[in-house]
Amino acid sequence: MSAFVPGRHAGKSIVVTGGARGIGLAYAQRLVAEGARVVLGDIREEDGRAAVAALGSAARFVSCDVTKKAEVDALMAEAMRAHGRLDVCIANAGVVSHSPFLETTEEEWDRVMAINVKGVLLTGQAAARAMIETRKRLSDWKGGAIVNIASVNAVVVQHGAVPYPVSKGAVHLLTRSMAIHLADHKIRVVAIGPGPTKTAMEAAVLADPAKRRIREIRTALRRMAEPEEVAAVASFLASEEASYITGQTLFVDGGRLVLNYMMPE
Repeated sequence: MSAFVPGRHAGKSIVVTGGARGIGLAYAQRLVAEGARVVLGDIREEDGRAAVAALGSAARFVSCDVTKKAEVDALMAEAMRAHGRLDVCIANAGVVSHSPFLETTEEEWDRVMAINVKGVLLTGQAAARAMIETRKRLSDWKGGAIVNIASVNAVVVQHGAVPYPVSKGAVHLLTRSMAIHLADHKIRVVAIGPGPTKTAMEAAVLADPAKRRIREIRTALRRMAEPEEVAAVASFLASEEASYITGQTLFVDGGRLVLNYMMPE
């Protein structure tokens, strides 16, 4: 695991959507350990309260459905109210969908696109507006960063799943578009494309040795990622160390995308 970098995000105000558990919570844990104050947005209120209790006084929770503009705006407003600034936003909220092409219903398509694409759009817009206001308030502001969460499925698809990879492909391109539109505001926009990761979304895979093995041998490193490994990359991309990186999607996939076959047993 990558060691924490003390003080890397000292004094920063950071919003994490989908931050109540899984990779989202791992992002928050790392950012707090590196000096940030975080506001978690999530629809899971009980998990959100538990996360804040574990993170301590540097964390706040706001119930937020990312498909609803008013709730996303309220999330960013809370960060501005509590901290007087917004420096980083990690747009992590999302859902998976295992729906084949011919069986994909209009309702399922709309559900996935609303959360995974519209949610990233609304989150990015609200975060950018808060960052623009931060720049007006702080003459020495170093700039902001928006980190979207895509997937390896943004560029490769799998049989039996249509809405999910299409939605993540949209996030991949939305990140590029956001980057060129927000550059003049001193805001960088990047994305992370995680490969198979040990989260609640992969619970069925983790519980089935055969399914887990398939995930493992489809990566060059022959294993699934720990959430903390993805969080380490998010922390770097959100920091000044990545000040010349924008419009890019960094795939944290253990070598998944370089393989066109499964690793030998």
